[in-house]
Amino acid sequence: MSDHLVDSFGRVHNYVRISVTERCNLGCQYCRPGKTAGYPFKKDLLTFDEIAAIVSVLAEMGVTKVRITGGEPLLRPHLEDLVDRLSAIPGISRVGLTTNGMLLATKAEALFRAGLTDMNISLDSLLPDRYAMITRGGDLSRVIKAIEACFKAGFKMLKLNVVLMQGVNDDEIESFLRLTLDYPLQIRFIEYMPIGKQADAWKAGYMPLDGIMAQCAEKGWNARRVEPADRLSGSSFCGTTDDSGPAKYYRISGAAGEFGLINPVSDHFCMACNRLRITANGSVKPCLYWNDEWDLKPYIGNDELLRQAIRRSLEAKPQRHEMIVQPGHKPAQPTMMRQMSQIGG
Repeated sequence: MSDHLVDSFGRVHNYVRISVTERCNLGCQYCRPGKTAGYPFKKDLLTFDEIAAIVSVLAEMGVTKVRITGGEPLLRPHLEDLVDRLSAIPGISRVGLTTNGMLLATKAEALFRAGLTDMNISLDSLLPDRYAMITRGGDLSRVIKAIEACFKAGFKMLKLNVVLMQGVNDDEIESFLRLTLDYPLQIRFIEYMPIGKQADAWKAGYMPLDGIMAQCAEKGWNARRVEPADRLSGSSFCGTTDDSGPAKYYRISGAAGEFGLINPVSDHFCMACNRLRITANGSVKPCLYWNDEWDLKPYIGNDELLRQAIRRSLEAKPQRHEMIVQPGHKPAQPTMMRQMSQIGG
């Protein structure tokens, strides 16, 4: 384990999230806040060759899972070529994608054939007008077509990411839960996080997820915790999930799918964190919340220097984030000023 990615708190890192663009064709309120949701996009993007070089070194250091993010990653041309290259790297067993789904319907088959194993689609409302409002112009029907195209292409299960916001979409919890009754979906309810410039305004929209289980009880739904061993060996998702993520999964009795609760604010999972993030222009971020990042581009082509730079970033990884909801708390260092679309989530 001497070459493995272990930080100063003993956390082993086997998962990397790589942003391939900061551009996005939507303007989701929590991801790109502000009236125009605009900011200058960096042009010095990592090439596919550079991404593959970084991932190859990370795989030698113990990384087994890669997730491609953005911005909207499908704005990057020929993304299936990158998927094909990453899935062929020795040691990489899973390659995932997080997308808003707007461009996915025509690309799902090519991505599946290229070796994509995990598909996450961001979907914060099932109501067309509300979806358009949250995303600043998104077309819900295109996302629905994308979901259908993914199943047709061969994906056995899809994850739908739902950021819950007080007074915005919290009245749709039951509708999302009902989807799991009939479809092989994992609905992942995510707490709204204070990231970037919206950190102060975030409090008005923040809501904890503890009411979701109460809603299940009110409907008479018996929702039981699905442990990793059960999910891997006994669920219909056999072979498509792992137990290293932050979600706590539940299944309603008799349901075809599952739902997950991700509580980064109210019940942080920092001590189990196993991931690194690499920005679209080649900086490694050991923690989503903090400002610290290290530029890897100067070291691409020299594997030993690249390893050293990655290790330095891990040495500085903090014990936990400080997404504290208590008033008056002063963070230990300046918090993240990049927007979520610039980090990749």
